[in-house]
Amino acid sequence: MDHGRCPFEKAILSAQCACELATRFSVAEQMGVNCRSGIARNNCITLLALMRNRARFALKVTDTSESLPFGKEMKVMIGGLTGLQGLLTPEPDAARVDNIHALVREAQEKYGSLEALPYQEIVKSITAYQARRRGHVPPKP
Repeated sequence: MDHGRCPFEKAILSAQCACELATRFSVAEQMGVNCRSGIARNNCITLLALMRNRARFALKVTDTSESLPFGKEMKVMIGGLTGLQGLLTPEPDAARVDNIHALVREAQEKYGSLEALPYQEIVKSITAYQARRRGHVPPKP
């Protein structure tokens, strides 16, 4: 069943991101997300690998063979996607990504390839991302 797992599964399950190609499933008590498109899934795998690689220094991770701890992985996923979204469609407080596939497709169209994205700007969003705490109500401005 892992052949179609979404690389942004954790971000989708956290309810901070969504994707038109995502299909949720559950096996026993485990929740998961599959992608309905092999091409889109490969693009997302590439984007996530590039974001992880570019953010390692900023996240103080030196061992490139080691997987990232959960908190840092969430920073890369959600911070990276919201940072990319901010570059493409600047909106104040765009803390949720409603369609990962559309975002990746738009980024490819604008920049020509995923390798050409302005990762220095995306990494700023990754390092600035703060995970939501359960039960935590942010203070009102």
